[in-house]
Amino acid sequence: MIAWTIYLTFAGAVVLLVFPDVLARWIALLTTIAGFVLGIVAFVRTPVADLAHFMTIVSVPWVPPLGMNYHLAVDGVSLTMVLVTGISAVSTVLFSWDVDHRQREFFFWLLLVVGGCYGVFLSADLFLFFAFYELVIVPKYFLIAIFGSTSKEYGAMKLTLYSFFGGMFVFAGILAAYATAGSLDLSQLVQFHFSAQLQSWAFPVLFLGFAVLAGIWPLHTWAPTGHVAAPTAGSMLLAGIVMKLGAYAGLRVAMNLFPEGFHAWSKWIAVLAVIGIVYAAAVALRQHDLKFVIGYSSVSHMGFVLLGLATANVLGVSGAVLQMFSHGVIAALLFAVAGRMLYRRTHTRELDALSEMNLSHALPFAAFAAEITILIGVWKTYPIAVWITGAGMVLVAAFTLRALVKSFFGEVRMQTGRVSTDAEWDEQSITLAEKCGACLLMFATLAVGLYPKFLLDRIMPAVEAMRFLK
Repeated sequence: MIAWTIYLTFAGAVVLLVFPDVLARWIALLTTIAGFVLGIVAFVRTPVADLAHFMTIVSVPWVPPLGMNYHLAVDGVSLTMVLVTGISAVSTVLFSWDVDHRQREFFFWLLLVVGGCYGVFLSADLFLFFAFYELVIVPKYFLIAIFGSTSKEYGAMKLTLYSFFGGMFVFAGILAAYATAGSLDLSQLVQFHFSAQLQSWAFPVLFLGFAVLAGIWPLHTWAPTGHVAAPTAGSMLLAGIVMKLGAYAGLRVAMNLFPEGFHAWSKWIAVLAVIGIVYAAAVALRQHDLKFVIGYSSVSHMGFVLLGLATANVLGVSGAVLQMFSHGVIAALLFAVAGRMLYRRTHTRELDALSEMNLSHALPFAAFAAEITILIGVWKTYPIAVWITGAGMVLVAAFTLRALVKSFFGEVRMQTGRVSTDAEWDEQSITLAEKCGACLLMFATLAVGLYPKFLLDRIMPAVEAMRFLK
């Protein structure tokens, strides 16, 4: 049943092209809701014991001479990512409800991104995995280049070039695995013992290729630029789902196929992750554009994900997956607030300008457990990293409070041409669609924060079954 998240999403994208513009948003909403519901049903109804292993759900020969199969599988990690994809997809459509420029094209590209992400999280064949992984790049480009704002062509091209750059490394790593093991099936590849010499170079090549999309320092600069250039929906998808593809792929493919190579390079992953956490948080603290603040914060939070993966213990890696989920919904909500609730009404993202508006009154509706889990896991492997990342957490708190105070609780000053104090302006109130989208994201954030056990009970057994654990 979970495989239908892919089929329905791509079918919805095709149907969009047939029906008139006026129905585009409804088709996109129904399509994403269907995928979300399928994810919830699978999450609730699949026995936890069955999620401890990568369980095949579809396996059909695709290109038999080359050993390629249409092979989909699911475990607790992939199902968690499918769930956050559904949540982000529905909220993204809701926050794009009033898009009136080339509606069918907009929602077509949006659904292609979502469908590609579902495909990555469920693929159990390396070629199929790579096909879905690269498929996401094209609609990302068009979403930003056509519907973006600030330096949209530059932001779209930079993101695409970085993605293709990482993709070259990924393709090289996949070829190495295929040429050595003679198979593209992940279930078979994890049983194959690659030589230590091969793993010593194949792992960093493959992991680095994936880590580019996860925003690893110093190959992170595409992320803030892409977030700022993208339309709100694009930013929500980039931060909520697309950046998670790189981290998930690093875990599912690179770490699981080349465990000895991973252990040899894990300390360097931890070093780059810690630098990324502190550096991106410090840069965010100096930004004046609210979207840049959130963009750099996403890089910082993804650093925690990579640090959790580097621990190679159950708690740290499980915390990394939990962080992928929690950051997915939190980042989507933050970009929705910045891009739709604020910018569409104030026509500015500058913190100094926002501080002069009474937004805590004008927009009252718009007015964190995973990182702790990661840090406990890190303490077991890299104790000193916990002290350094503590500085990163302080900086995260600092730029969060700074952005909040300046955006909503700054000193009120009347400015010519500002609409925030115009009580008669119809567009000032938050729309029903925006409220529904925000409520969905806030509910998911509160649920995982208050009761992370619901996710961890499914994530940890799947992590324990992976062969890279120390």
